Amino acid sequence: MEVHFEPEMQATLEQLVLETGRSADLLLEDAMAGYVSELAATRAMLNNRYDEIKSGKVALIDGEEAFAHLMAKTAAQRNARG
Repeated sequence: MEVHFEPEMQATLEQLVLETGRSADLLLEDAMAGYVSELAATRAMLNNRYDEIKSGKVALIDGEEAFAHLMAKTAAQRNARG
């Protein structure tokens, strides 16, 4: 597989190759492994959360209500400080 980067990203990658002594292929493989792992974990968490909502285990809350609660909590914290 061939990957093309913008010049700034390419320069950063080349600098990392020099600093670490590792090949660009290994650096990119490590980066992709981390990305894929995080993506899989995020997807699993979202799927689990969706299943919990669908089954009724977790109740949805109104977005406007949640925002108003957050703003009130933030205002109370500010008032408590000073």
